[in-house]
Amino acid sequence: MTASIFEQGMPQTSANHVALSPLTFIERSASVYPDYPAVIYGDIRRDWATTWERCRRLASALKKRGIQAGETVAVMLPNVPAMFEVHFGVPLAGCVLNTLNIRLDADAIAYMLEHGEAKVVLVDPEFADVIAQAVDKLDDKPLIIDVADEAFYPGGKSIGDVEYESLLAEGDPDYPYRLPDDEWQAISLNYTSGTTGRPKGVVYHHRGAYLNALGNLLAWGMSQHPVYLWTLPMFHCNGWCFPWVIAAMTGTNVCLRKVEPKRVMELIAAEKVTHFSGAPIVLNGLVNLPEADKSVIDHPVKATTAGAAPPAAVIAGVERMGIDVTHVYGLTEVYGPVTSCAWRESWDELPLEERARIKSRQGVRYPMLEAACVADPDTLELLPKDGKTMGEVLMRGNTVMKGYLKNPEATEAALDGGWYHTGDLAVWHADGYIEIKDRAKDIIISGGENISTIEVEDALYAHPAVEEVAVVARPDEKWGETPCAFVKLKDGCADVSEAELIAYCREHLAGFKVPKTIVFTELPKTSTGKIQKFVLREEARNL
Repeated sequence: MTASIFEQGMPQTSANHVALSPLTFIERSASVYPDYPAVIYGDIRRDWATTWERCRRLASALKKRGIQAGETVAVMLPNVPAMFEVHFGVPLAGCVLNTLNIRLDADAIAYMLEHGEAKVVLVDPEFADVIAQAVDKLDDKPLIIDVADEAFYPGGKSIGDVEYESLLAEGDPDYPYRLPDDEWQAISLNYTSGTTGRPKGVVYHHRGAYLNALGNLLAWGMSQHPVYLWTLPMFHCNGWCFPWVIAAMTGTNVCLRKVEPKRVMELIAAEKVTHFSGAPIVLNGLVNLPEADKSVIDHPVKATTAGAAPPAAVIAGVERMGIDVTHVYGLTEVYGPVTSCAWRESWDELPLEERARIKSRQGVRYPMLEAACVADPDTLELLPKDGKTMGEVLMRGNTVMKGYLKNPEATEAALDGGWYHTGDLAVWHADGYIEIKDRAKDIIISGGENISTIEVEDALYAHPAVEEVAVVARPDEKWGETPCAFVKLKDGCADVSEAELIAYCREHLAGFKVPKTIVFTELPKTSTGKIQKFVLREEARNL
């Protein structure tokens, strides 16, 4: 077949085709705005020129230490400046960045280091013991690099072959880095939580990281030079791709070692923070601060929240504080958030509580996601947009993972039929907005009726005494399963009883959805603020 006239005499060359990579973002910011602030952490104030130089030094030093392109560099770090720098320095060396969950135990870390074949581990002194225990289990020992933090974690333990700043001193600030030859090349490795077995290694490519970074800033309407507070762990989906977003927008990274609601409010005021992200638990912490600890917010502040469906009451509480909330939704397998509850002007005049209810929906796809739908997971048939018919959320596009490392069977299953299967159950509203009703594994089937745990949780969150709640299934001889609510009460509300909350639910829910059991307790959480429902399911089974 003869090629079209548009395919003749116009070859793809280095002049008209470059592999997409977020590494170009930092190079541009450093060249256009070299003196603009890039990183703030206590007394540390670094501009983009300095940060770019440090990233190139890191890449150069890794190469001098014998680390080859395509090899894995793991990091066990909180949200400190080095954690931002590795998002550029490691892939500049052609290596793959593996950010480790800082709350995992030695066995889990050892599995990830071995499975990902890590050649290097950067470690913060707070996690030196767990890394030492994990590495001790490995036959092939990686190079260990200590990342000291004398300002905020003085006197920490050293277990490394070299300290981070000394390593950077070995590197060339003019290191002649190369962008990837192929944008399909891996940029990072992120492990899933592994609550139902061994964690799976999700592999991201440069193209996906580039596009989802752009998707974040477009969905959020982010303008140049934002001031971004790191309340979201950078180890989680590479900080939802926000290290690359902030580089693209020449923003300021306000690093925060530990998320404490009072400190968050102080930094918002002191550094004029414009944006931050986090799970609903982060927002809930701000809402429940004593009034004396709530700094006056006198400038525009925006927050994105995801990780679990945020209760409308929590969104309303944060917006009363002067923080505009955007609800986003995604998973590790899609680079973090890929849908948002895109706002419509017609909703502006609605009462706050109604606006918050609308914002609690997962919304519509990002500009950079090709498709998202609610469908029958077996037939892939699209379900009606009636707000009632429940199906699985399916996605496809350039911001879906390459696949699971060394696990072709799981990769094939997850991408079956040309769609990524999220495992989340949702309805589709007439306006095209998706609303998650539950994880497939979390739905409660009581007497043949499906009960959304999220719906029950929303009802309980609306009670003025409830600070946190999680609902799971409790086995029942008659009904099969019934809702069991684990509740943390607000300070000063210890007199609220199980009977009172059940009666409250009866006023707001259909009878079969009302919890039959309420347990007052602290809720177990992951390091990203997600409530560990698998722990609570086991407790409910043992009640």
